[in-house]
Amino acid sequence: MTDAESRADAPEPDPTEVPPAGGGRFPPAARWTVVFIVVMVALIVAIWPRGDDPDPMTSAPPSASGQRPFDAPADEKRVAEARAAAELPDCPVTGLPESPGSVLAGIVETCLGTGAPYDLGAATAGRPLVVNVWAQWCAPCKTELPYFEEFAAKAGGRVTVLALHAKEGGSNPFFPLTLLTEIGVQLPAVLDTDGRVAAAVNAPRVFPSTVFLRPDGTVAKVYPGVFDSPQEIADAVEEYLGVKVAV
Repeated sequence: MTDAESRADAPEPDPTEVPPAGGGRFPPAARWTVVFIVVMVALIVAIWPRGDDPDPMTSAPPSASGQRPFDAPADEKRVAEARAAAELPDCPVTGLPESPGSVLAGIVETCLGTGAPYDLGAATAGRPLVVNVWAQWCAPCKTELPYFEEFAAKAGGRVTVLALHAKEGGSNPFFPLTLLTEIGVQLPAVLDTDGRVAAAVNAPRVFPSTVFLRPDGTVAKVYPGVFDSPQEIADAVEEYLGVKVAV
């Protein structure tokens, strides 16, 4: 039999057959599959959440020692200087009777602008209330707060607007005051140091969030998200509280 006849009679190779170990070339497709798997494993290890890594939208980052620097004990002199620089207005008081069904009834927190105790239920009674929940380490909050200041100026006495600093990072007033000074915002602000306000209005641990309350102190809407303009805030106030504000 000739060589040509031998080759003609030889069986065709099976394309699905895997070459034996140590024999033949390692198929290119298989090599790329291995590379892909290695890269994906490395990426998963890199982004896998650690126990000490916070969610940037829900909690403040700890320092290397585990204590957040803005939770350090407040230096009263520095706080007084920061308060003077911020020039925040006093927290508003409507002077209207409080509804017994108000979710804020009996809740007293600190007015950031003055450092004085502030009875939220009594002070905000009888008027639609917008509470913007923020934190001084929250980047989107810095963008959104000026929109609330602009809306509040247009709303006048028809709607009360409060900036509520969250419990997280709010134990030392120096840092919230400094942040408001840096971004040039002068809104009435309250420190929710024990989280009672957030719990009462069911505010999520997502910052920023905004809560809309009716004149009787009941919650009309909780909005966990960012407003991109004063007009968007005005639209939400009209939708949830029935008050039209031209901005």
